[in-house]
Amino acid sequence: MKKALQSDYYLGVLFVMIAAVTYSTAGLFTKGVEAGSWEVIFWRGVFAAAFTTIWTLQRGTLRQNFVGIGRSGWAVAVVGALGTAAFIPAFKLSTIANVSLIYAAAPTIAVLLAWFVIRESAPARMLVGCACALLGVGIIVSGSVGQVSLGGDLLALWMTVAMASIMVIYRKFPNTPGAGPSALQSLLLLPAALVFGDPFDVDSGEIFVLAAFGLLFAIASVTLAEGAKRIPSGQTALLSTLETPLAPILAFAVFAELPTVTTVLGGAIVLFAVLNSTRKDR
Repeated sequence: MKKALQSDYYLGVLFVMIAAVTYSTAGLFTKGVEAGSWEVIFWRGVFAAAFTTIWTLQRGTLRQNFVGIGRSGWAVAVVGALGTAAFIPAFKLSTIANVSLIYAAAPTIAVLLAWFVIRESAPARMLVGCACALLGVGIIVSGSVGQVSLGGDLLALWMTVAMASIMVIYRKFPNTPGAGPSALQSLLLLPAALVFGDPFDVDSGEIFVLAAFGLLFAIASVTLAEGAKRIPSGQTALLSTLETPLAPILAFAVFAELPTVTTVLGGAIVLFAVLNSTRKDR
């Protein structure tokens, strides 16, 4: 019995690490194609929704994930769609390092939102971590003032608040399914992508790349959900931060993007705040 629990725990750790590594490639896919933001949103959404739906069919949970999502599921889908609409163009306008490090503040902002919106108690250490994370984000954004990348940083901040809001919704309504809302948030953006973009004018080669983007996004969503069921939430948040340093490293390796001094300083503060907030008290 003990060995079974241990193997389940290590499987959870593996799942969360796979999700973190997979999520860290989002900037590479977005900046690696010539297609515009709405075109990327369209094709990524089509394939992500398709792969996620197929997964629920194989699991026999289609009805649970789509028919029975309830108001909280629809809230996750709508907020997620609004966040994704900002996240993809953020990569186009700013550096991968900036977007990733701003996004890393989501767990601590979620603590602040939970404390303010649903009156969930938070230790002083967590509130200090929130303040530090916001300070780090402010430093990162300050380095983009007067530049085109400022718009991308602000969009990344919007996505971060959206993700933090989703965390709070799941905290308030823990029975909300994960796969259904994830697929729906992609589908909700398709009409807007058709209006504001021209997805059918994208090169066929790039469509294959965006199909891979959608598949990896679906895999990351599923593995994160499965991993979170097997290990404590604090460790899930801690392991998820693996995405943050990986994304700038991949950006440097592929695009030779070097983070600025303000990005490094602000990012270090954000990471310290997140890691300090997720550690357990003695």
